[in-house]
Amino acid sequence: MAISTQGATTARAALPRTRRSRSGIGEDSRRVNWWLTALIAVLSLTVLIPLYFAIVTALKTPDQLAGTGFELPAPVDLQNFADAWNLTDFPRTLANTAFITAGAVVLTLLTNSLVSYAVARNMHKPFFKGVYFYVLTALFVPFPIIMLPVVKETAVLGLDNQAGLILLYTVYGLSLNVFIYVAFIRSIPIELEEAARTDGAGTWRVFWRVVFPLLGPMNATVGILTCVWAWNDFLLPLVVLSDPAARTLPLAQYIFQGQFNTDYTTAFASYLMAMAPLLLVYVFAQRWVISGVMRGSIK
Repeated sequence: MAISTQGATTARAALPRTRRSRSGIGEDSRRVNWWLTALIAVLSLTVLIPLYFAIVTALKTPDQLAGTGFELPAPVDLQNFADAWNLTDFPRTLANTAFITAGAVVLTLLTNSLVSYAVARNMHKPFFKGVYFYVLTALFVPFPIIMLPVVKETAVLGLDNQAGLILLYTVYGLSLNVFIYVAFIRSIPIELEEAARTDGAGTWRVFWRVVFPLLGPMNATVGILTCVWAWNDFLLPLVVLSDPAARTLPLAQYIFQGQFNTDYTTAFASYLMAMAPLLLVYVFAQRWVISGVMRGSIK
């Protein structure tokens, strides 16, 4: 009983010290680094100023474009959005872009993660190690070099359509995605898979039931990167799609730029309309993206 009383006394004596320590950590974490805050504020202007120009330009008439560009629209002209809606055939081009983007994201996640799992768990074999470095070399090949062969091959194979475009996004993203997935899969304890195999699961079942759910943060990162790329890409749809009815939003927006003039007010209204759906996707998915990046950096 005496020992118990002495232990309680020791614990009470240590409690304020612990609280002081935690309080000190909290105070350190609440300190503001004003130099870093000022640097972030200056860097944020590189995003906020162009965004301000885009918004005010979309709300102006062509006669109000003279000046420095910082002037607010007076009066506000919403006709630019109606013109952009009609000239780009916005519902159709939005549906085309959404279909291609969703197809590219789903196919990329299903196939690239599977390839990465096979490479990551067999890296000790010369064949898979060679495949890994062979795939990574594609990161250093610029697309204009292979553009002409791609156009000819897609035309010969009948893939100069939306399905072919989804397939190309899946293949061209493989090099970066394998690099991301392999590093993460190798950090997953192999004991989890061995326990599933002990229960009778095969390789296919181990991947889909054990490994793929653990890839959630990396799937979010790869998914958002593929989504942004496929949504905003202009060059690949330009050289692959042969049917004008299948054109995407970036292709439709090209009509605002002529040889001798550019319709800036309608063009910026169209850019804002095209950016809105992608911004919503990012708002809902950004916490998984940041979580995935943080987990990858820690492991």
